[in-house]
Amino acid sequence: MTENETAAPAPEQGGPAVDEALVEEISEALKDVIDPELGVNVVDLGLLYGVRADDSAITLDMTLTSAACPLTDVIEDQATSALEEFERDVTINWVWMPPWGPDKITEDGRDQLRMLGFNV
Repeated sequence: MTENETAAPAPEQGGPAVDEALVEEISEALKDVIDPELGVNVVDLGLLYGVRADDSAITLDMTLTSAACPLTDVIEDQATSALEEFERDVTINWVWMPPWGPDKITEDGRDQLRMLGFNV
């Protein structure tokens, strides 16, 4: 796992074990969620901060490139659609700490942005 890939938070002492394979599958499915302004998936942009899942729900900790982003609903709808195969309720917690910055973009994300004409 690279420094920009999302890891599930470690379970608290005595808490439920984290299913790393499931978290990886969810993260991979979220690569179908494309930021409507930048045209790159939310995982490679570094917008996915955390994934938690149990038998009935998936909770995502995500951020946006800007707190004033008017397209939050678009990303929520895409995420819900991308995760339908898991047959769980999906909740997104929009978080602002730590703030997003270009340092959170993966190498794959940088390559995608360069192909779109961005200088990163």
